[in-house]
Amino acid sequence: MFSRFFFMSFWSLACSWNGVSNETGKVMTVAGPISVDELGKTLAHEHVLVDFVGAEETGYHRWGRNEVIQKTLPYLIEVKEMGYDSLFECTPAYLGRDPVLLSILSDLTGINFITNTGFYGARENQFIPEMIQSATSGELASIWIREFQFGIEKSGIKPGFLKIGVDRDERLSDFHRKLVRAAARTHLATGMAIACHTGPTEAVFEIGEILAEEGAPLEALIWVHATRDISDNHLRAARLGMWISIDNLRENAQLLRSNVERIKNLKKAGFLDRILVSQDAGWYRPLEKDGGNFAPYRFVESNLIPELLRNGFSEKDINQLMIHNPGQAFALRARN
Repeated sequence: MFSRFFFMSFWSLACSWNGVSNETGKVMTVAGPISVDELGKTLAHEHVLVDFVGAEETGYHRWGRNEVIQKTLPYLIEVKEMGYDSLFECTPAYLGRDPVLLSILSDLTGINFITNTGFYGARENQFIPEMIQSATSGELASIWIREFQFGIEKSGIKPGFLKIGVDRDERLSDFHRKLVRAAARTHLATGMAIACHTGPTEAVFEIGEILAEEGAPLEALIWVHATRDISDNHLRAARLGMWISIDNLRENAQLLRSNVERIKNLKKAGFLDRILVSQDAGWYRPLEKDGGNFAPYRFVESNLIPELLRNGFSEKDINQLMIHNPGQAFALRARN
């Protein structure tokens, strides 16, 4: 049970902290900070395990790590053999986040895993405990800053970015505005990028307005699941400095073709350096027998990249998308 004393104590501590210090310019993995150059070929939005049972019921008791490892390890070895060095695991707290599991998988595969802090407000906040929903923006930020300072729970493992989620409405709810303000304040204190599950919605520009009000640069914002939005909105967001995350690509030929066109349009306008590409794959589900149907992480490498090459993209362009851009998007930035 959280308490007002808990929130206030750590908000006071967070406010007195001096920021990212010698970790500036690095990426925080579950094994500690690495240089941007060590990140290598990267998948910027994936999952290993996601538990949709709800905030009040989820917890480590819901899955056996050995069973999860047995199911997921072949897919992760495949990722490594395809030449990928790093994977951003985007499962938030109260939805199946397990930094210890990721640490074990990192040791077994040699992949750099990056976990997150933040809360997922999409689906009408069912994955955020009610007590937390009553917190102020400052109190929310204090929780996330503390995890960056000291590690998640007792694991000592630190998050490398913020993951928040909002519903796909035209305007943000009051609570989702609090989430965004808290994310802005956490970014200013820690330098962590803000990956916001937003999807195709005008609300992404309201998010940008809130960040600006808080003094946070729009370059800190990763528009998650921008995949199905129109190119005009992508261009508008890129001009504001946001990262456009084309990140839920699966076995869908029409979606593949449309997003090759979206990426081409962004490149033509000079914004190839504002795009992130990934699949939103994986998804071991404790609710389902044997974790359910696990989605491989191969679609970008096997389908998207060849299609981009057929459409005039160069190897240099692909390296921009898969190596350079993730490092630039997720490197810790000193703001204070």
